[in-house]
Amino acid sequence: MINMTPAAVKAVQRFIRGSETPVAGLRLVISGGGCSGLQYGMKLEAEKAEDDWELDVEGLKLLVDPMTFPMIDNVTVDFIDTLTHTGFKFDNPNASAQCSCGSSFKL
Repeated sequence: MINMTPAAVKAVQRFIRGSETPVAGLRLVISGGGCSGLQYGMKLEAEKAEDDWELDVEGLKLLVDPMTFPMIDNVTVDFIDTLTHTGFKFDNPNASAQCSCGSSFKL
């Protein structure tokens, strides 16, 4: 299960509306990088991959590959818009550590 706050849903819907190409869903992915070893990624996808997990979360189609899903199961995605930071924030109960900026983690 992946949770999205109302602010995150609203932000993603705004990005989808502004897309110049058709959107099949929002891809959530984990890749190597960042100061803690793993980092979150998000992008609008034109089509679903054959082995993707497709989740409906608050009316949004989320696409997650089979390797990423166990690392973000039960994650909560929020969207923060303050004077000092604007962007998506991930609260991941699977992470054993997280960098101070919150953009990378380790399991």
